Amino acid sequence: MATANLLLSMSVTMLIPVLPVWLLMSAGMDTTHIGLVMTAFAVGLFLPGAFCSYLVQQYRRNMVFMMSVLVLAILMVLPFLPHSVYQNVWVVILWRVLQGAAFGLAQMVLTSTLIIDTCESHQRTEANHSATWFGRFALSLGPMTGLLLLKLSDVVCPERLIEDCNGDLSPLNVFFIAGVCSVVAVVLVLFIHFPFRTPEDGMHLMSLDRFFLPLGFPLFFNLMLVTVAIGLLMSMAVPANSYGMVMIGFLLALLAQRFVFRNAEVKSEVITGLLLIAAAIIILLASRFSPLTTPLLGLGLGIVGARFLLFFIKLSRHCQRGTSQSTFMLGWESGLAIGVGLGYSVFAHHTQELLATALGLVIVALLMYVCFTHQWFVKHKNR
Repeated sequence: MATANLLLSMSVTMLIPVLPVWLLMSAGMDTTHIGLVMTAFAVGLFLPGAFCSYLVQQYRRNMVFMMSVLVLAILMVLPFLPHSVYQNVWVVILWRVLQGAAFGLAQMVLTSTLIIDTCESHQRTEANHSATWFGRFALSLGPMTGLLLLKLSDVVCPERLIEDCNGDLSPLNVFFIAGVCSVVAVVLVLFIHFPFRTPEDGMHLMSLDRFFLPLGFPLFFNLMLVTVAIGLLMSMAVPANSYGMVMIGFLLALLAQRFVFRNAEVKSEVITGLLLIAAAIIILLASRFSPLTTPLLGLGLGIVGARFLLFFIKLSRHCQRGTSQSTFMLGWESGLAIGVGLGYSVFAHHTQELLATALGLVIVALLMYVCFTHQWFVKHKNR
């Protein structure tokens, strides 16, 4: 299931650098419309959440996951349809909203139900932590794979969107591979047996169960400040090896959790992660081509993401673990989508302003955590 989570996340993240290229080349959109399309994914993430609990109790939960992922795979065919179909920007926005809805429901079912159901109670925190790390790796592997596929296809890429590809073909192979990743994720889950559970009495069609934890809104907002900043950075034109260097930072974050922060004060972990992200952005402001930036970003984001996930788990009460996982996922994924959308629609051709805004968001996130969120969490945690 962890590998399925990796492939599912990769099918979405590999479109982050590629989809804007296709929208500009084939759909003829400007950067404002591209930003709207990229942001629409965040809207879709929230749409199926209220129905998640009803669906996983009324139907076999693994089937709900697989159907959602297959819908996501089917939606990848839009770029292969006749040109006239995606000429209307609202059609493409609706398509992106549906992608977000399918991915959001699949992620909620996977992280809030399937992974938890297959583990003993004393192993669930470790399982959530490990599976989410696989999804986090996709933030590096997905865009890197998409950019490498563009290079293999010799795609003509506008310099302001992609730095290192050339040629004269359409990036359709990236959408095909994204669909394949989704299908393979379904195949992997097919190998796992999930017993049918009798639906609870008095089920409601809509509820916040397995969707959103209102108590965790301060954590949710604090996390979103960070992920919007990262999304802004991901809207910049960078070569594929930059995303590969982010993976090095992620691996260093795993080592830091194991050896550096094992007995350290919890507060120091988030502060260190945010300071590392801020340092990387400052280096970008001074010298965009510094090799230090991407490993520092990966290290800082890995530390912050892993710690916030544990915060959500510790904040949840009995039987709210799944809801806390979905809340974390929404804060992470929607923040990235909003940041990428803002990067294209508001900060196109204004790199310094984009970097300054990202730095400002990280500083606000740091101040919010130090002055409010940490004390609030210590007061309200339940584990």
